Amino acid sequence: MTHPLTKIPSAGRPPISGLIGSGPAMEAVYQLTRKVAQTNASVLLLGETGTGKELIATAIHRLSARSGGPFVRVNCGALSESLLESELFGHVRGSFTGAVNNRAGRFETAHTGTIFLDEINSTSLYLQVKLLRVLQEREFERVGDTNTIRVDVRVIAASNRNLWEEVQLEKFREDLYWRLNVVPIVIPPLRMRREDIPELVQFFLKHYSDENEREVLRVQDEAMEALQDYHWPGNVRELQNYIERAVAMAEGDELTTDLLPGAVLGKGERLTGRVRGVDLDTLVYEVVQQGIHAATPEEMNLYGKIVNRVEKELIVQVLQTCGGVQTKAATRLGINRNTLRSKLQEYNLEAKDDV
Repeated sequence: MTHPLTKIPSAGRPPISGLIGSGPAMEAVYQLTRKVAQTNASVLLLGETGTGKELIATAIHRLSARSGGPFVRVNCGALSESLLESELFGHVRGSFTGAVNNRAGRFETAHTGTIFLDEINSTSLYLQVKLLRVLQEREFERVGDTNTIRVDVRVIAASNRNLWEEVQLEKFREDLYWRLNVVPIVIPPLRMRREDIPELVQFFLKHYSDENEREVLRVQDEAMEALQDYHWPGNVRELQNYIERAVAMAEGDELTTDLLPGAVLGKGERLTGRVRGVDLDTLVYEVVQQGIHAATPEEMNLYGKIVNRVEKELIVQVLQTCGGVQTKAATRLGINRNTLRSKLQEYNLEAKDDV
């Protein structure tokens, strides 16, 4: 049978234009996005890779009073420290080898608008000092210059890592963390919003069918069931990739199971579900929510305990799916065997020695 691809109505206000998903998890994100867009507060977007943090940042800008100004994106993890400093703040001629002309930085370009700093956790401590000054004083100097430049810029930052944990490891400045974390928005992983998968599939099917002049607009029931059961470690970006591939490989007008990779079809067990009465998906989401709202040392300690609980339960589940074999479990968890052994000792867990 073919799965009917119909738009799921939202229980509250309609989704924001350009964003896909009408389930309760995303509705909460939409509500906070609309609310914070009307302010000038700094926003910290938190979520796994591929969840759509840049789309939310774009929506905040588009819904704000700054929508008439520029929206400037910077991937902080894509450049070295020296190149990123020049990219953000600009430079003057002769300030370093290759600086043959004066150049405005991204903060100057974003004047009266919004700058989106993706992978903010990748910045060095040196650059974090300069970022803190821009956030507090709205001023900076170009590399190699002494003239101070003032800007009116709204800052939205994003991280796919726990920034408070980075602070504890002394990899991220605590004062910058609090300046960025004025309004945190957690974007749920795709496994926490499975009700949105049919709508996302419909969107990507139409997009890639139009792009490739094809008519793959139906989905086999078994294929949709597999898509909704998969745990999606790569989130929406992974789903998009698989739908694009399916459209390219399809010979008819239907997306069938043979067009999906083996992992989606259950040849690799899901890492989510319930273990000893614990719903891991819900627990992980609650951990993220609690962590970003924690404000006192006592709350941070509690957050750490919950993180350990999630990690322990995840290891237990993976060991069960791997028959207790350490090598298989380590591979599935994405860690090496020595790290797994250390975790087993830490949580007093048992596993089979590899044969």
